Amino acid sequence: MLGLLLLQVLASCLWLGHSEVVKSFEASCPQFFFREIPPNEPLEPQKPAWICQRYKNQYYFATLYDRKMRIPVYSAYIYQPGPGKRPKTWLVEPQLIGSTYPKTMEKEWTLLNRYNVSLEKLSQSQAILHDYKNLTGLNRGHLNPNGHHDDYSSRMATFTLTNIVPQDEKLNGGAWNNYEQQTMIRRTQGCRTTYVIVGAVPGNNYIAKGRVNKPSHLWSAACCVVDNNYTKAWAVIAENDKNQVQLLTLGELEDMLTELYGRGQVSLFDSDCPRE
Repeated sequence: MLGLLLLQVLASCLWLGHSEVVKSFEASCPQFFFREIPPNEPLEPQKPAWICQRYKNQYYFATLYDRKMRIPVYSAYIYQPGPGKRPKTWLVEPQLIGSTYPKTMEKEWTLLNRYNVSLEKLSQSQAILHDYKNLTGLNRGHLNPNGHHDDYSSRMATFTLTNIVPQDEKLNGGAWNNYEQQTMIRRTQGCRTTYVIVGAVPGNNYIAKGRVNKPSHLWSAACCVVDNNYTKAWAVIAENDKNQVQLLTLGELEDMLTELYGRGQVSLFDSDCPRE
């Protein structure tokens, strides 16, 4: 009987360790980062939240979220494209409200009606659907795109408001889409595993009456493992008011982000990922 009780206590402790909003990626969902090492501290905002993005009790990617700007700093995932339907339902992150709420992303409706969360309380912790209504020249831009995943659940997991930013609609449907759908396919030829980090640099403009920041730039970096002896990398950056994407080396992107964030030298991947 005592042994059973100890097992139950241990199981509950393990479950607590799997909470959605976590203390560090290294301890909770390191598998989405090359060599299990996430980007360094200069990217961290004033009010960060580390989210192991969980849908139907499975982790699909990791997001560093800026509670103050109400946009993600970056999302990190493993590139696994495949055919499939594009989901239409948007989800929110219950644990940004508090640790007593579900560990898996939920529909806004579910939190309001099943868990009796007020819209005001939800909106204090993150962006909500209403923030993205009636936009002009902007739309909901995924950092981790659904098209880079090969089954419906993993695609669905990308449809959380903690994974999107207000993005220039011409860029989102044009040059950025071309990079996501065409350049990535070409660049990942021969890759065994491709680790991707996509981020957004906070800008000076906001939507939703100042609630949600409109990023000044969007960027993406990839570290591709070809075999045990060969790794390659590439990166892009785009201004969030122009329909063009600039192809860079990983080192060039890190230097640009170091200037844009102004909080020290940025490192996106472990040093084994080539910068040239």
